[in-house]
Amino acid sequence: MRETAPPPGFEDRRFVPLEQADFRGLRQAASLKGLLQPFKGKGPLEAWASECHALRDDLIAMAQRRVLAQANRYPFLLLDVQLALQNTGAGTRFLRWRRHDRSAMGVALWQELMESAATPQGLLGDLHAMEVQRAVINMQVSLLHTLGRQAQECADKLGHADACLLRRHAPVPGRSPP
Repeated sequence: MRETAPPPGFEDRRFVPLEQADFRGLRQAASLKGLLQPFKGKGPLEAWASECHALRDDLIAMAQRRVLAQANRYPFLLLDVQLALQNTGAGTRFLRWRRHDRSAMGVALWQELMESAATPQGLLGDLHAMEVQRAVINMQVSLLHTLGRQAQECADKLGHADACLLRRHAPVPGRSPP
């Protein structure tokens, strides 16, 4: 898919999306390259799960510092809808659009904001960039969370397999080995 130039009037942006340089400071050890290795035990999987979760947390912190800090400044704070972090039951945080009074939440609010005649034309490009940034960061957070959770679950299964093997080979009191 080819990117197109922004429509006239969208060149003067107030919101600056994240760039590759922003990601350089994050840990890179939890890359997919880390996934494709011959995990030979519980320990390396637990370490990789921990790296995935640490990277997820670092990404959320960066989103808070760089994305939300911009989204909560003038002129965006004057809008009826704001970008905010929401804690989830799964133990992570995602960027969500919500009303200031927290009466509603979701991307439909952003869409209403984009379609509203009350939203200044000059903010549409910024709001679009925020939504694109929100969607990408949420996808990255979700993937890291899932990879870490799956790695931890696999580590637990390997721990169970190890315990079964140890029980089978453990000497039983009063019984001679075969």
